[in-house]
Amino acid sequence: MSTPESRLQELGITLPLPAKPIANYVGVVHSGSLLVVSGQLPLHNGKLFTTGKLGASVSIETAVEAARYSMINVIAQVQVIVGSLSCVKRVVRLGGFIACTADFIDHATVMNGASDLAVAVFGDAGYHARSTIGVPSLPLDAPIEVEGLFEII
Repeated sequence: MSTPESRLQELGITLPLPAKPIANYVGVVHSGSLLVVSGQLPLHNGKLFTTGKLGASVSIETAVEAARYSMINVIAQVQVIVGSLSCVKRVVRLGGFIACTADFIDHATVMNGASDLAVAVFGDAGYHARSTIGVPSLPLDAPIEVEGLFEII
């Protein structure tokens, strides 16, 4: 039987240690059967994968990959709390913040980098509700930030 961990392995993904918060908050809050994961930046090998804004210096292709890295970091935060990702009953919601110029309109395509990975890792339990919002800037000049809400057993 396929598990989220085996799917990650098939995808060639090794979860990193979760990033420490850069301000006065925690990475995850566990309340009842819910996990709320704070916004995660597209860190890869401990550094931002890319910086800048969509519609200016960051291409859609690069931003999709950045969204995927942000989602990897969301999943890493979940794993620290639950131990086994098989404890995830449902990815309830993802929120995406896209740093972009005022005329950029392809937010949904960018956020699919995170959404597609959620489904690839969690199967049917990975289908989720979602909001994607364009913003003028994000911490450390990141082009994307992804947050999540998970139901666990």
